[in-house]
Amino acid sequence: MHVPIKVDYGVRALVDLAMYGSDGKSLRSAEISERTAIPNAYLAQVLHCLKKAGLVKSTRGPHGGHELAVDPDTIQISSVMEVLDGKDNLINCLDDDGFCVHSPYCAQKEIWMTVEDAIHGVLSAITVSDLARRTEFIKLQI
Repeated sequence: MHVPIKVDYGVRALVDLAMYGSDGKSLRSAEISERTAIPNAYLAQVLHCLKKAGLVKSTRGPHGGHELAVDPDTIQISSVMEVLDGKDNLINCLDDDGFCVHSPYCAQKEIWMTVEDAIHGVLSAITVSDLARRTEFIKLQI
């Protein structure tokens, strides 16, 4: 499985907002970009998508910035992945309209469905808060 860079950047940005933007503090894009090593132009695109999905609030102006629109405990990584990459199945035959000439006797489809369900289950069990806490813990170990 390949995680698109847009999803990686989105998760990093949300974790940064959870860690440094608490108590309603807005963070400037430049701050987020510097801490996360996300190119500023790409960060703008990612934050725009997250804003459209209702996960981030953005304010323009000299005192503007970005902050989480919802509690980071409620943001599942699976949701971030879906917002930034859409519902992408591991294999085409799992799509709603996926057609396969081998469908009547395919032994693989069930395996891929099991793998996909397992991945979704793991990503649904992890929240932005979980990753923020893990990041803090790792920083303390260094």
